[in-house]
Amino acid sequence: MNRSVFFISDGTGITAETLGHSLLTQFGCVTFEQVTLPYVDTPERAHAAVRKINEVAAENGNKPIIIDTIVDKDIRRIIANANGCMFDVFETFVGKLEQELGVKPANTVGKHTVDTLAYKTRIDAVHFALDNDDGARTRQYDSADIILIGVSRSGKTPTCIYLAMQFGIRAANYPLTEDDLDGENLPKSLKEHRNKLFGLMIDAERLTAIRNERKANSRYASAQQCQQEIRAIEGIYIKEKIPFLDVSEMSVEEIATRIIQVSGLKRRIG
Repeated sequence: MNRSVFFISDGTGITAETLGHSLLTQFGCVTFEQVTLPYVDTPERAHAAVRKINEVAAENGNKPIIIDTIVDKDIRRIIANANGCMFDVFETFVGKLEQELGVKPANTVGKHTVDTLAYKTRIDAVHFALDNDDGARTRQYDSADIILIGVSRSGKTPTCIYLAMQFGIRAANYPLTEDDLDGENLPKSLKEHRNKLFGLMIDAERLTAIRNERKANSRYASAQQCQQEIRAIEGIYIKEKIPFLDVSEMSVEEIATRIIQVSGLKRRIG
């Protein structure tokens, strides 16, 4: 089953996307064609959005799903006229909050409060994750909050970036190579930071599929190679008593949250 989804916002659209993705992941049997329309903050832009939605509805033969975080009521009314199934975040939550708090909402389009310290923490953490990706540097591990380890293509890099952007966590990652796995020992640079290590595990079939997208029909992507690496790295995790997580069926958001939960890692922001 295929359905179109529009994330519509009077700002960047990040909030609508984040909320929308959390909802859509509950329906894994459906393939969603996603479109983000940011900065819909004038009637003209709202009418243009409605035209796009109606075009997709006519082309596909079913109503697109609309998830919006638009503050202005007049603009929301325009969007509501589209031939779509609309989920209005402000209509759903703000009215109920107003009733409970007894305070009128600001209703300010695109209003965001900038936390300078949190912003700097987030940017510094992202730079750290990029500088310490794939074992490129190990001399900065003293400054790391956590070091993710695992076989190649097990999700280390996106998880580090997400931990940095969402929580300001300084996360490095180190891929255990075939040489490391053959010896069933941690490299010296990792042993020195044993208390910061966290392992990622992935199903061998899933790993094979991911690697074949990168290097099809190679030894690197073969089922036998993937199985050997997974068995070896699990042995290292158990031998070295490194906490680890099977991420085969997890989104990056869930992986990051579970790592924080299991490791007791403190969020720097959020």
